[in-house]
Amino acid sequence: MLLHKMAAVKICRQLILKPASSKLLQACSTVVIAERTAYWNRDWKPEPRPPQGADQHAAAAHKYGLLPADYRPLPDDGAGLGDYPAVPLHSAEARDPNYNWDMPELKRDFGEPIHHEMDMFGEDRYNADRRLRISIPQMWAAFLAVVAGYSLLFFYFDNKKMFRPVMPRQYVRDGPHYSFQLKE
Repeated sequence: MLLHKMAAVKICRQLILKPASSKLLQACSTVVIAERTAYWNRDWKPEPRPPQGADQHAAAAHKYGLLPADYRPLPDDGAGLGDYPAVPLHSAEARDPNYNWDMPELKRDFGEPIHHEMDMFGEDRYNADRRLRISIPQMWAAFLAVVAGYSLLFFYFDNKKMFRPVMPRQYVRDGPHYSFQLKE
């Protein structure tokens, strides 16, 4: 499939770009240079298995822009991450906002390897580096206390009749229900 696409690109370039007289469409234009120097997603796709030898280890480290001493692949747990590096998880929200990032909207530098689940840890998402004011067990205890308190109130007042105290309705046919005479 890829060979067909590359052949189609070469044929299109021969038919369209070479005979054109415009400088934008000539063979040395920026469009063609960008075509020759562009990366494909397959260049960064992890290999299916972790590196076995020292030469594969060094090649994988070079592929991800790491030193061979710093490169450590993720453990093979069946998720299919292969030779992807085990990068420590630091959320974007916890990074320095005053640093001169290459991509300040993501707080990342160009070519920096990222955690394999980084799509969950942007500034507008979950912050893995956040320190909680209260612990998770205390949160559960507070939640269960509120739910239990409201449940007890509900079950206690469930069979209690609650109504608005009113007098019986007064109709005209029952006669006068009031008078303006003083009681003695």
